[in-house]
Amino acid sequence: MTSPKSEWNFHPVSELKGRSKQLKKLRSQWAKKTKQKTPRDLDTQFSDLHESAFEQYDCLTCANCCKTTSPMLFEKDIERLSKALGMKPGDFTQTYLYLDTDGLYAFKQTPCPFLGPDNYCMHYEDRPKACREFPHTQHRKMHNLLNLAVTNCSVCPVVDAIVDKLAGIQA
Repeated sequence: MTSPKSEWNFHPVSELKGRSKQLKKLRSQWAKKTKQKTPRDLDTQFSDLHESAFEQYDCLTCANCCKTTSPMLFEKDIERLSKALGMKPGDFTQTYLYLDTDGLYAFKQTPCPFLGPDNYCMHYEDRPKACREFPHTQHRKMHNLLNLAVTNCSVCPVVDAIVDKLAGIQA
């Protein structure tokens, strides 16, 4: 098992897309191999590395997820956010959301319309489920989310570092 107390090498956000492109084949092979023979402690490995990484990394210095991606919003997310804004759900949807090709709601714009200049979410307590769970490295049954983790390497320095550790990729 990978030691969660090991040193971290967080790459700058400006390098993530290039690294992801360069390492896509290697990371995808790791994900495929790991899915085929999932270690019993994969969830624990991810969780331990997640905890260790976030002891050293402050999301507020980055907020790249909020700046570059749009989470999917479920009906409960729309209801919670529209209530927080004092809007009707239909008005909120019309103002802030669009239906993507999969029929899911997402924000019309990036960066997120609720991201403040200090990288704080203006509606943190009411944020969508996808935002609450990002970067999706502390779930049960992580073997089902390995492709998402590989994809999120291009967005999040922590996911980039966690996947590299698990896949044995030297930074």
